[in-house]
Amino acid sequence: MRKVTIVEYDKRWPELFEAESLLLLMILGEVVLTIHHIGSTSVPGLAAKPVIDILLEVTGLHELDCLNVEMERAGYTARSENGIPNRRYFTKGGDQRSHQVHAFVVGDKQIVKHLAFRYYLIKNKDVAELYADVKHVAVLASGNDTHRYSAIHQTPR
Repeated sequence: MRKVTIVEYDKRWPELFEAESLLLLMILGEVVLTIHHIGSTSVPGLAAKPVIDILLEVTGLHELDCLNVEMERAGYTARSENGIPNRRYFTKGGDQRSHQVHAFVVGDKQIVKHLAFRYYLIKNKDVAELYADVKHVAVLASGNDTHRYSAIHQTPR
């Protein structure tokens, strides 16, 4: 069972993102047009679950679906839409999750939402600090239930 933990910002998170981005580019090739570091680990100084969130802008979901075997060979589990229409979601690390990949076709409104949220937190340190507080409260209130944690702290969808 996965345990929900929030840790202080780790200066290695951008490096981990870069390394995984290179791997994803090798695996997925021309299906990927752009790779973004999103989520709390992309915001300098913000406490977060130690999971690198990656946003892929892809040419097409069908083209990406055809590469699920390659993603599995790289340690990812394909989880289809996983509750968000027109998304492909992949996780890596099992119960010790290390990475999550969210893929959308170029132009999808979810891309704008995720990037706007990241930029907002980067520009507004006071809001980021409040968001970290919400995360800590959500961990305590969730009783280590990942679904309850997500519902309590609710990132943009």
